[in-house]
Amino acid sequence: MEAVLRDYQSAPLPPREQALFAFIEKVNRASNQIRRADVDEARAAGWSDEALYDAITVCAAFNFLNVWIDATGVHEMPADAHRMSGHRLATEGYLPPGG
Repeated sequence: MEAVLRDYQSAPLPPREQALFAFIEKVNRASNQIRRADVDEARAAGWSDEALYDAITVCAAFNFLNVWIDATGVHEMPADAHRMSGHRLATEGYLPPGG
């Protein structure tokens, strides 16, 4: 994980994941320049149109949230709160008790 965060291009990832990261990097940096060749390259690595659509959607949602958080001044939760939330989601899921 740390190697991917530092530099996905030199991280020990399978070619399929490298292709997805390259595609998403272009979505982040130059979304108005995505061309058929970019999609075809990701498809050739084994990604379906649905998977690419999902990746674009997740990327766009996180970009939106990051801009919203930065602009509104919302503060990040402390590390302990992230751990507690992760544990709750892992053990109880997203539904409230009895939901």
